[in-house]
Amino acid sequence: MKTVLVTGAAGLVGQNLIPRLTARGHRVIGIDKHPTNTARLAALHPDVKVIEADLAQPGAWSEAFAGVDALVLNQAQIGGLDRAAFVANNITATERVLAAASAAEVPWLVHVSSSVVNSKADDLYVETKTAQEALAAASQIPHLILRPTLMFGWFDRKHLGWLRRFMDRSPVFPIPGAGRFRRQPLYAGDFAGIVASAIETGATGAYDISGRQEIDYIDLIALIRRIVGAKTRLAPIPYRLFWALLWLHARLDRDPPFTTHQLEALVVPEVFPVIDWPAIFGVPETPLETALTETFLDPRYSQVVLDF
Repeated sequence: MKTVLVTGAAGLVGQNLIPRLTARGHRVIGIDKHPTNTARLAALHPDVKVIEADLAQPGAWSEAFAGVDALVLNQAQIGGLDRAAFVANNITATERVLAAASAAEVPWLVHVSSSVVNSKADDLYVETKTAQEALAAASQIPHLILRPTLMFGWFDRKHLGWLRRFMDRSPVFPIPGAGRFRRQPLYAGDFAGIVASAIETGATGAYDISGRQEIDYIDLIALIRRIVGAKTRLAPIPYRLFWALLWLHARLDRDPPFTTHQLEALVVPEVFPVIDWPAIFGVPETPLETALTETFLDPRYSQVVLDF
């Protein structure tokens, strides 16, 4: 048994990782600043020590690092339009977390980076995630860096989870252009398995963790629609019109679930490296359709929706 501290614990990766860590007998400490989602995490896992704190601010949260065997550096600002939020969550908070880990002599950490550090896209997320990885890579603590592609799984509030819920709200599902944008979606359950395996082996280095099955965006949406039995009609619309509608929505919503920057990143024609991570980390790959079925039809967690 190890004591594992997870930052960004109430988000997609954290909420998928923690039940898998506790199932393997590890003691978990989770830190997150989102009040509602942190409370939901605590309610789901009463055996986990959950701390609500903003890691970009100094505080008593740093005391939780004492005696920790492994740090999962996972907090991140993913969406939104506020540059200050990206800097605070992805850079400032990372600097403070690494300082606290060093002071407590934490012996090992894994940083949840992102494939976007190798992307042709250029937005606030790419910029600050690249800076965040550089901070982790410069740490004197032995470390592993993982760069996952777009993830989906239980508790997905901003990506495929939001799109799946949109299917229930609208008779028409808009698709930008022809929807032929190649994606490599990664099941958060598999990624959590990789992190858990690495915690137990103390692996180091840097790895690109891509979904191993490529699929066009429109085909991915059609597959989700079939799995959940949604009746919505897929309706391709011109890219420029789609962009304009997102721009207009952002004028009305300060924290939109999907922005023009994310749309621009979606249509970038790129495929990320695929490695044999099942063999490297000893984690079997879950077939895409099986993973989507587990995500949206699991009786335990599929109906739990996190707040924005």
